Amino acid sequence: METKNENSDVSRAEEFKSQANEAFKGHKYSSAIDLYTKAIELNSNNAVYWANRAFAHTKLEEYGSAIQDASKAIEVDSRYSKGYYRRGAAYLAMGKFKDALKDFQQVKRLSPNDPDATRKLKECEKAVMKLKFEEAISVPVSERRSVAESIDFHTIGNKPRSSSMPTKTALAAVVAAVMVVAVRGFATTEILMVLVSVVLGTFWWGSFSEVEPQYSGARIEGEEVTLDFVKTMMEDFKNQKTLHKRYAYQIVLQTRQILLALPSLVDISVPHGKHITVCGDVHGQFYDLLNIFELNGLPSEENPYLFNGDFVDRGSFSVEIILTLFAFKCMCPSSIYLARGNHESKSMNKIYGFEGEVRSKLSEKFVDLFAEVFCYLPLAHVINGKVFVVHGGLFSVDGVKLSDIRAIDRFCEPPEEGLMCELLWSDPQPLPGRGPSKRGVGLSFGGDVTKRFLQDNNLDLLVRSHEVKDEGYEVEHDGKLITVFSAPNYCDQMGNKGAFIRFEAPDMKPNIVTFSAVPHPDVKPMAYANNFLRMFN
Repeated sequence: METKNENSDVSRAEEFKSQANEAFKGHKYSSAIDLYTKAIELNSNNAVYWANRAFAHTKLEEYGSAIQDASKAIEVDSRYSKGYYRRGAAYLAMGKFKDALKDFQQVKRLSPNDPDATRKLKECEKAVMKLKFEEAISVPVSERRSVAESIDFHTIGNKPRSSSMPTKTALAAVVAAVMVVAVRGFATTEILMVLVSVVLGTFWWGSFSEVEPQYSGARIEGEEVTLDFVKTMMEDFKNQKTLHKRYAYQIVLQTRQILLALPSLVDISVPHGKHITVCGDVHGQFYDLLNIFELNGLPSEENPYLFNGDFVDRGSFSVEIILTLFAFKCMCPSSIYLARGNHESKSMNKIYGFEGEVRSKLSEKFVDLFAEVFCYLPLAHVINGKVFVVHGGLFSVDGVKLSDIRAIDRFCEPPEEGLMCELLWSDPQPLPGRGPSKRGVGLSFGGDVTKRFLQDNNLDLLVRSHEVKDEGYEVEHDGKLITVFSAPNYCDQMGNKGAFIRFEAPDMKPNIVTFSAVPHPDVKPMAYANNFLRMFN
């Protein structure tokens, strides 16, 4: 009788696995995880179930859970190469190349004649060698100099200003100085000071470069970024035209100055009868960003936005996204607020495409410049003293006050633990208390944790992003937490909607608007990503 029941469990487990496989093929990864879980509950000694569930977790960027499941598959069957393969892929996605290399070496040992295993092992070896080289030549943090301070955007351009104008101006200045001397009788030293100042000033002006006349794109006239410029730039981007590097530098450098003056926690005041719109991850999906503006209006002082991190990576129009958001920040700082996400970091940009895209569309120097400016982005916002907005979530300890967040020294790459890490990486969970992160970084926190944090800080609501949701949003923790995600059909495969939230003062009740993806040019997501990672997508 016992054998009969065991056979029945095995048979039912296979049925659940088949259903899970179909859900996976339909990009219903959460459903696939639930079905693989049912199969595991009936037969936990099948390594395939564990490895398949690990793969589904990877698709949802739950790399910590993927590593746990893949490790369990290896424990069940140490010669099951897919277990090492899935774990190596998850380590890779987290940027843990050395751990990934060990797993792919084992895959190669188990499947020596598998060309796919050989190819991935070679790519992983290249990634580790590159990492070691970068570590060897890296400069200690204390000795690093600001990239931004070495750039003068005025000098960017292929056409120096005409030399005739400063020459004529200098000559005119000399004549004027001589006339002044003749009339007023200045001393010789004073004459020389006047002449030197005028000549140096006119030649400094002449050292500036002009943008070459054949450039037909958007132009910034002088120092001020205007709405007309931003509109022209967005239209150029829509038509897959590039922005001149001079103007790109100007936008990023001016944004840096604005961000540098901000605290780590920014308070936003929305006047009575006015509103603000909160958007979640946009992840390089520029054409969906344009659709948000089409649906909800362009950023302005009367129509402000808060973009809650993860502007870049994954989608292949991240440069267009970041320059657009930064340009609005330059145009009117109170029209748009920008928070840091976990993808505004070197480690993520190196893997998920932004670094490669910047090199392709701009230059190597811009890679370092963006990395520097991302460190100036604030970590969180509070709207009208009631709505706390952060990219990831809450903390591993109770009692964190808003003053603790304001005191964070954010001008660095995100650490692997601590308040800053948890703000960028943590996720809510349905159960009370705290648990390990399904991502492998940060933690999971329950409704009781959310409730205590809000009570301790006299807040009403927590809004966060960081997770794709089928409807573009999800309300959890007894209505005290809302996840908003603004990248519809994420990575061209998830089929989800996007969403944004409008809050109107004084009641600050969330009004959630959902929208679907719009077409974009035939440039695939992850087109600029790390070569090795693209092999898994």
